[in-house]
Amino acid sequence: MSRIGRRTRLALGLATAGMTGAGALLFGPAAPAQAARQVNWDVVAKCESGGRWHINTGNGYYGGLQFSRSTWLSNGGGKYARTADKASKAEQIAIANKLYKKRGLKPWPTCGKKPGVYKTTKNTAKKKTVTAKASGKTYVIRSGDTLASIAKKFKVKGGWRTLYKINRDRLDSPNLIFPGQRIRL
Repeated sequence: MSRIGRRTRLALGLATAGMTGAGALLFGPAAPAQAARQVNWDVVAKCESGGRWHINTGNGYYGGLQFSRSTWLSNGGGKYARTADKASKAEQIAIANKLYKKRGLKPWPTCGKKPGVYKTTKNTAKKKTVTAKASGKTYVIRSGDTLASIAKKFKVKGGWRTLYKINRDRLDSPNLIFPGQRIRL
């Protein structure tokens, strides 16, 4: 039997799974959508324009979030005003959210990296403090299982994230599980 590397075995496993229709189980729970995160536009505006929502700096960028005229208009800002500095704070934020859904914080490469740019909620804080603790029970993964479906079935507090935390020594990734693997619940 020839020796093949881990990457080759993984590639063969992925190719085989794709051919047999078992590919869905390889991907497990989806990552949270980027759009679910809320941007604190006041933090971005404070960095971009000193928090002045009606500023025209004379450099081709307008408003609190410093939109160029073309970006403003191509994202629907024209229904509010010709340039962002003539629109209200709420209107500028509406266009920023629309742009954010398409491109994330890339249009604000410096200010989009400032601390506090994402709003946190009480639920998010609770999720971060959940302690992963095994119940002492185990489960053998079956075809079609995902960590999310297993967590739901066994009512694991903290969901798939908790399952992954207590099984990090057994799982390379929360998105890569195989039938026959035994995990802690």
